[in-house]
This record gives sequence, structure tokens and C-alpha cells, in this order.
Amino acid sequence: MKVLMLNGSPKAGGNTGMALQEMKKVFIENGIDVDLITVGNQAVRGCVGCGGCAASGKCVTDDIVNDLTERLKEADGVVVGSPVYYASANATLVAVLDRLFTCNQTDLRMKVGASVVVARRGGCSATFDELNKYFTISGMPVASSCYWNSVHGAAPGDAAGDAEGLQTVRELARNMIFMMKSFALGREAFGLPEKEDKIKTNFIR
Repeated sequence: MKVLMLNGSPKAGGNTGMALQEMKKVFIENGIDVDLITVGNQAVRGCVGCGGCAASGKCVTDDIVNDLTERLKEADGVVVGSPVYYASANATLVAVLDRLFTCNQTDLRMKVGASVVVARRGGCSATFDELNKYFTISGMPVASSCYWNSVHGAAPGDAAGDAEGLQTVRELARNMIFMMKSFALGREAFGLPEKEDKIKTNFIR
């Protein structure tokens, strides 16, 4: 099994990276392949709503997002980590996720999603909710832990002192592993849930 982990921090070795590395250790200990990619330091533009990806399955802007689209197809689970900026995720990460989930044409149902947020002090809950929305619109079950998935630290390395936060992300990784394995068994035995044709409505008539 494989997990795709996206580090939305521009500092690959910062506190967000430390939290994700804590999860990565648990995944590897349990035989899970990990694809950990730092995206927060990339030059990524936001989605322009051109619709070009609908036909090709790829973004017309050929950058890391198209590579991630291929990696997403192979993943059984996705972890997205971000520092908190103004009670929100890093703007570069949001640009990546907007385009990644728009361009994707793979059925993401029952791939397990999880988000991890890192802050000096506040804004974690708002950012946590923001990131989880990418999963819940895609039919992806969201993994939970023993607390909301937040780790605290200001200067790089501070997160090492947040024992509760690091425990939270370790348990999150273990819960993800259980869910991914359980869904794999369920998919093999029962298949995916029936999917209806998409109905789209508009508030403007």
C-alpha cells in the first residue's frame, strides 16, 4: 500500500515537515510505501478555471501538479500538511490542491485522507477544516486521531517539544493504516458503493 504525503510548508525541514516525518516513520514501520513531497516551496499558480483539464486529465499549466495527479492515482491514502497563515493553509498548497483535485479523473472514493496543521498558536481548527474539504467532496473517508490533528511550534524544531501533538499524528497514521487495509478488503469483497450520475444545479435560474 502507498501513502502520498504533501508538505505544504516552504520550509521542508520545519515543524510541518517534522510532524509529517513522525507519521512517515509509523507508515514505514508497518510496511506502507511513502511518497513524501514538499510542495510549499514550488512556484505554482492557482487554477484559472479554463476547463482544459476536462478533456485531457492534465492541467494546461505543466508543473508539479500534473506529476502529483499521476501519483494520486497510485495512492491508497493522502496526507496533507500545512503551516497556518492567517488562520488558513499556505497559499501555494491551496493552489496545488485546487488544481490537483480539479484535474484528477481517478475515482478517489475510499482512498483515505488526512490533514495535519501546524501553528505557533491559533488558527489550527480553521485550517484543518479547510484542508479536509478536499477529501469530503471527493468521496474520501477522513481519518481521525485522539485529538484534532494539530502540532504547535514557532521556530524550526519547536514541534519536537509538542509531545501531545506528535502522539496525535502517530495515532493518525495508525488509524489510516487500519482504514486503508480495511477498505482494500471491502473493495475486494464487495466493490465500491454504487455511484449515481452527477447532478448539478445552479442557484441562478
